[in-house]
Amino acid sequence: MIIYRQSARVLVQGITGKQGTFWTQKMMECGTRVVAGVNPKRAGERHLGVPVYATAEAAMAESPFDVAVMFIPPAMAREAALDAIQAGTRTVVILTEHIPARDVMAIHHAAARHGTRIVGPNTAGIVTPGEGFVGIMPGHNPNIFQPGEVGVISRSGSLGTLICLNLTRAGLGQSAFLGIGGDPMIGTTTRDALQALDEDERTRAIVLVGEIGGSMEEAAADYAAGMSKPVVSFIAGRASPPGKKMGHAGAIVSGSFGSYDGKRRALEAAGVTVADTPAEIPGLLGLGENRLRPAARALPA
Repeated sequence: MIIYRQSARVLVQGITGKQGTFWTQKMMECGTRVVAGVNPKRAGERHLGVPVYATAEAAMAESPFDVAVMFIPPAMAREAALDAIQAGTRTVVILTEHIPARDVMAIHHAAARHGTRIVGPNTAGIVTPGEGFVGIMPGHNPNIFQPGEVGVISRSGSLGTLICLNLTRAGLGQSAFLGIGGDPMIGTTTRDALQALDEDERTRAIVLVGEIGGSMEEAAADYAAGMSKPVVSFIAGRASPPGKKMGHAGAIVSGSFGSYDGKRRALEAAGVTVADTPAEIPGLLGLGENRLRPAARALPA
């Protein structure tokens, strides 16, 4: 499960902490179906109206869930993720950044063995306007997210928020937002997310927000070449000096590998329209026969 659906039951690991509490409240206000939380020190209590368990496995036995989201510090992230995976969840949304590389590898290995989808690490989460969200994206803010037909993929939560804001102001809502995460070793790639939106019947066009570094955009371009849905992309880091680490851990360019020019060439060769600035994206989506129906509640600019 990459695209969030309202029928999905959500477990919040670290629900009683400051961030866990704040974002769980926002998720629930949006319609997200939070069924349980985890905090070993407060097991047996209720928090925000849902039961708190010592482990994800204990929660699964009494309050079954489909998605686990982690408000867990880096040193404890491996244990929490493995607990959720072994409990049998379909998806784990890992918000945590700076998880040790060895721990990330262990998480991905366990997820592959159990057939669990990992979103992240270092993701801002996933949003389906009108249904709910999982993570720390402002899915509760109607000025940013509105139901519509444009799927958005982004490594960056802040850039993804800006793109969705621009779309909503232009009267183009979102079918789904997929924040795949900014770490070098992530469980859901740009290509994975692109395929999910391509197969989603609610999505008529896609915005792909990429960054310099790595080869995920090039791999996504290979898939985009066979798509019928229009894809518009923006690649962050055009002015970044080569060989420098810029922001996300995955945004490292070595020579021409992972460069802005290389990514742009690959995407454009696949038929993807690449915007020079985020502000251009709504207009590029609305050209000619690809013009989309506006969101149900378009907001003023």
